[in-house]
Amino acid sequence: MMEIIPAIDIIGGQCVRLTEGDFAQQTTYDSNPLAVAMRFEAAGVKRLHLVDLDGARAKKPVNLAVLESIASNTNLKIDFGGGLQSEEAVKQAFDAGATQITAGSIAVREPETVKNWLIRYGAEKIIIGADFKGTNIAISAWTEESKYPLQGFISGYVKTGARLFICTDVSKDGKLQGPSINTYRHLKLTLPEAGIIASGGVTTVEDLEQLQEIGVKGAIIGKAIYEGTISLKDLKRFIC
Repeated sequence: MMEIIPAIDIIGGQCVRLTEGDFAQQTTYDSNPLAVAMRFEAAGVKRLHLVDLDGARAKKPVNLAVLESIASNTNLKIDFGGGLQSEEAVKQAFDAGATQITAGSIAVREPETVKNWLIRYGAEKIIIGADFKGTNIAISAWTEESKYPLQGFISGYVKTGARLFICTDVSKDGKLQGPSINTYRHLKLTLPEAGIIASGGVTTVEDLEQLQEIGVKGAIIGKAIYEGTISLKDLKRFIC
């Protein structure tokens, strides 16, 4: 069964969404991320994707208090990302209540560091952030396009023991134009051992149905929930 994973992106302690990862294209949806998380939990959701956008820019966690608040007041399993550039930052995230962390830019820049995290914490605790633009990996809060091809990047990490990958199409994120179905289908066919979590562009229930049919491990939903193109009620049939 595909996991439904709502997203909360944090800037200045508030729940926001960006378009194409552009900080200049920011919409603030709620000043109380905990209230948003509690609504998700009340709808039956079990997972949460929490991104510290301030942390991504600062290259160190900034909104750990939000993580701790949600972890302390809900039973949601939280994967936390944004600014996790050191062992100390990873430990801070787990201590604040994260179930998993997402290694983003550092997974590109310092693969040996992330391999050590995989060994230390286990493949179920460390998600590799495979954000992409076109066919290449995007880094630094999506402001830079790297030279690494998406498929080769994932394949390399599978060989080192990683099993979970959040694959975000930066060009679609926040645009409500549908996800990169063909990319996810290709990844599932060529790298069946990789647990692919689709992110970016999920807009309708039909998008979720297509992703479930492909067999991705999970689907992250952000703006579609906040803009109402997918309701929390719609999600119930996808939640076991």
